Amino acid sequence: MDPSISTSSSPTLRLSRNPASARATPPPPPPPRPPSLLQHQPGRGAASSSPATRLRAVSPSPSPPTPADPSPAPFGFDALKDTFSVDVAAAEARPLRAPLAAPFTIASSRLDAVSNVAVRVELRSGAVGWGEAPVLPSVTAEDQPAALHAAGRACAALEGAPAAPLGAVLRDVAGVLPGHGFASARAGVEMALIDAVANSIRIPLWRLFGGASDSVTTDITIPIVTPNEAAQLAAKYRGQGFQTLKLKVGKNLNSDIEVLKTIRLVHPDCSFILDANEGYTANQAVEVLDKLNEMGVTPVLFEQPVHRDDWEGLHDVSTVAMQKYKVAVAADESCRSLLDAQKIIQGNLAHVINIKLAKMGVLGSLEIIDAARKANIALMIGGMVETRIAMGFAGHLAAGLGCFSFVDLDTPLLLSEDPVYGGYEEMKIGK
Repeated sequence: MDPSISTSSSPTLRLSRNPASARATPPPPPPPRPPSLLQHQPGRGAASSSPATRLRAVSPSPSPPTPADPSPAPFGFDALKDTFSVDVAAAEARPLRAPLAAPFTIASSRLDAVSNVAVRVELRSGAVGWGEAPVLPSVTAEDQPAALHAAGRACAALEGAPAAPLGAVLRDVAGVLPGHGFASARAGVEMALIDAVANSIRIPLWRLFGGASDSVTTDITIPIVTPNEAAQLAAKYRGQGFQTLKLKVGKNLNSDIEVLKTIRLVHPDCSFILDANEGYTANQAVEVLDKLNEMGVTPVLFEQPVHRDDWEGLHDVSTVAMQKYKVAVAADESCRSLLDAQKIIQGNLAHVINIKLAKMGVLGSLEIIDAARKANIALMIGGMVETRIAMGFAGHLAAGLGCFSFVDLDTPLLLSEDPVYGGYEEMKIGK
């Protein structure tokens, strides 16, 4: 498949340069809710022909100061797995709930609120890390009660375990929470452990994961809505500087086309990512591309057009999309493990693999990323419907590795109330 895939410009997730990782920290109930960190500020030295939205990560909790000119971090994640001794003083899992500004409907499900699980790990050094187990029943195997119970079991095991190297502790977590059936809970615990270690040594996660960059660029998602609602959202996002719109499709082909036409009228310069969430047959997916071509619209990406187990259909759509229209196709729900990734790579089934920590866990995601890079398969990073805890971690991972052609880390912007503080702040840049 063609590895030379890129996206157009959109808002930037700016990650913290201070020693603490950019993790959003939910205060224990019942808290006084802190002021929102979402704010608009003028950009500094940013050259832009139009305003854009920049998301900047900030540290939510006090940390020891660093020297004025800190030297490059001597530790990488792989090295720390062998050299850093993890001694957990306390670990807990708790429900994490937040209302959405509007229902989030995709081809396979609908959400009215975030119902995830937050994980907090404290080391005996006093360093604290946070993680999040995102729950989306059509994609994750867990619902919130199951994820809460599973993460709680792992936390209990951490509290009762002796000090051990980070790599050994992460392997023990994988033993307690194995496979795709516990991937989301495992991801939440892994995030919290890695975040605590990064805070302990005062290294931001983006640097721990390679330091390629301290920022990434994200799209914004429009769920399945009426054409009028889609137009309103597209106009709003255009005003906020978003140039790449990810459009949820796959429930009704004709309605999807009408929505695309309406969005095109109010945001004629935008780039499209189509995400069918398994909703089409192979023939329907090709028909969508045909009709878009008639409209003069070429998506930059077509995500999961067919059912996750329709490998032949995925291959057929990928072949037609690239050969006829130069459109890349991404495997999302079809890739839930390293074995799935290897099948996609060896069978030439898709041009892009979508990495989601909740599908694979952190370590599992890193394995798939490595396999895809060696095979010259392009990568996307996304998430479920998550708060800034999980999205912040994913943003650091993507920025540090610097290998993602597509970034879809927008769901904290879809919340009507934010139960966490820190993570990042939205900044208006441009003219």
